[in-house]
Amino acid sequence: MDAPTPKFDKSKLPSRHVTEGPARAPHRSYYYAMGMTEEEIHQPLVGVATCWNEAAPCNIALSRQAQAAKIGVKAAHGTPREFTTITVTDGIAMGHEGMRSSLASREAIADTVELTMRGHCYDAIVGLAGCDKSLPGMMMAMIRLNVPSVFVYGGSILPGKLDGKDVTVQDVFEAVGRHQAGDMTTCELEKLEQVACPSAGACGGQFTANTMACVSEAIGLALPNSSGAPAPYESRDEYCVASGEAVMNLIAKNIRARDIVTRKSLENAARVVACTGGSTNAGLHLPAMAHEAGIDFDLFDVCEIFKSTPYFVDLKPGGQYVAKDLYEVGGVPMVMKQLLKAGLIHGDCLTVTGKTIAEDLESVSDVADGRVIYPVETPLSKTGGVVGLKGNLAPEGAIVKVAGMEAQHQRFTGPARVFECEEDAFEAVKARKYEEGEVLVIRNEGPKGGPGMREMLSTTAALSGQGMGKKLALITDGRFSGATRGFCVGHVGPEAAVGGPIGLLKDGDVITIDAISGEISVALSDDELAVRKAEWKGPRQTIYGAGALWKYAQLVGSTVKGAVTHPGGEHEGHSYPDL
Repeated sequence: MDAPTPKFDKSKLPSRHVTEGPARAPHRSYYYAMGMTEEEIHQPLVGVATCWNEAAPCNIALSRQAQAAKIGVKAAHGTPREFTTITVTDGIAMGHEGMRSSLASREAIADTVELTMRGHCYDAIVGLAGCDKSLPGMMMAMIRLNVPSVFVYGGSILPGKLDGKDVTVQDVFEAVGRHQAGDMTTCELEKLEQVACPSAGACGGQFTANTMACVSEAIGLALPNSSGAPAPYESRDEYCVASGEAVMNLIAKNIRARDIVTRKSLENAARVVACTGGSTNAGLHLPAMAHEAGIDFDLFDVCEIFKSTPYFVDLKPGGQYVAKDLYEVGGVPMVMKQLLKAGLIHGDCLTVTGKTIAEDLESVSDVADGRVIYPVETPLSKTGGVVGLKGNLAPEGAIVKVAGMEAQHQRFTGPARVFECEEDAFEAVKARKYEEGEVLVIRNEGPKGGPGMREMLSTTAALSGQGMGKKLALITDGRFSGATRGFCVGHVGPEAAVGGPIGLLKDGDVITIDAISGEISVALSDDELAVRKAEWKGPRQTIYGAGALWKYAQLVGSTVKGAVTHPGGEHEGHSYPDL
C-alpha cells in the first residue's frame, strides 16, 4: 500500500534532518515508540510550547489550551510535539529573594525554547504563556528562531468580588499597607485574600501580563482578539485550535516571525501599550524582542512613541476596568481600530493571519464604547500612560507610569532618602521612617546589581495603602510591577552596580522628577558628580557568587537595551530554519 501523498514538501524544512531518508531510521524509531504513524512522522513537526505549571493561576490552564492547539495543528496536516518550559510568577515571587529570579526567567524561557526547537529540528512553534516574563520570553524565542510562529496568551483571571465590588490581587497588596497602618483588621485582610483571585488566569488589570498579551496582538504574533477572553472561558480553546491551524498556513506560505516583527510592528506595539496605560515593563521587553530580530529599538525609541500617543483605554491600575471588560467591548482589535483611524499605527504590517493589520481590522467597528475604550478623538489624556525620563540622574533613561495621575502630581521635587536595597526600604515604610515630600531611592536592584532587577510592588503597594502614594516619590534602578501606582520611577540607568549616578546619591540630595517635560535630575554639578564617581568604591557585594543568578549578572546588559544576555540577531551568522 502506497503512503499517502504528503500535504507539505519537507525538503526545505528543519525536521527533514530527523525524519527523512534511510540514515534517519534510528530517529524515526523513537517517533514510532511514541505511537506516531508513518504519515505523522513525515508531516511538519510543530513545537507546542507551554509554560504550564502548578506555580500560579496564570499557568494552570495552559495544559488544557495546548491540547486544543494540537487539535488545530493536526487538522491542518501537521504533527504537534508538546513541550514545557519554566515560569516564575511575579505575584508569588514579589517582595522577597524570589523576585531576583523573575527577569532572569525571561532569558531562561527564550533559551530553553530555542534549545528544544533546535535539538529536535521542529519546523514551527505555537507558544502559550500566561505570566509576566513568560510572554516576552516566548515571543523572544520565536523571533530568535525565526520560524513560522503563533503566540497564544493563556488568558486573564476573573475579577474577585467583595461587598459588591470587583477586586484584584493589586487590592490585596495595597491592603497589606492598610493593615500595617491600622486601617484594616486581620480578619478583613484574610477575607479579601480569599476572594481576590477566583479562577485560573493572569492578573486582570493592565499589569505586565495583559500588557504583553496586548503586545502579542498588536505586533502581529497572535490572532486578532485572541488575548482577551479570560482563562476559564472555553472559547479560549477555539482560539487555540485556530492558532494551530494558523501556524500550518504560515508554514505553507513561509511566513516567519521576523517577517511579522519589524520596526513598524514594534512601533504599533508601543502605541497599544501607551494608549492602554500598560506596564512600564514593556519598556524593557519591547527592546529585548527587537534585539532578537537585530532591530535597534531601545527605551528611548519606545518612550518617543509613548509621548505622542493618546491614553484612551480606562484599565486598572490607573483606571477602573480589567481585561475581561476590555474583551467584552471589542478587545485589542477595537483599540487598534481607534489608532488606525487616527493614523497612529502602520496598517501595512503583516500578522499571523497572513494578512495585514488593516485587512484584519476591516470588519471591526470604529465606534468605541465610551466607557472602557474612549474615542481616540476624546482621550483620557493626550499623551500616553507611560512616560520616559532622562537627565543627569538617568543618562540612559528611566520610565514612569502616569496613567490616571492628575497633571499636578506629575512633577515632584524633594530630598533623597537613600536605601541600599528593597528590604531596607520596605522595613522603613512599614515603620513609617520617612517623611512626606521625600524621594525614596532604592538602589542596587538593577539587572547586575540585584542581581535580577526586582519589582517593588510590596513597597509601593504599602505606601499606597498608607495613603502616601501622592505625597512622595520613589525611584529605583530596579523595576515596578504593572500594578504599581503613585509617582514611581523605575529602570534608572546606568544602574548603581556599574557606577551610575543613582549609586552616587546621598541622603538630602535634591531630586526633581518631571513627567511633563521628561526630566529626572539631581541638583548636583557635573564636577560634584565626577568627584563622587572618583570616590565610588565599586559595586555592592552580593551573596550570589555562583549559580544561575551569578551567570545572569555576568552576561546581562543595560536596561536601556532591554537587559539582554546575548549579542542578538544582528550578529547571527545563520538562520535556524535554513540550516
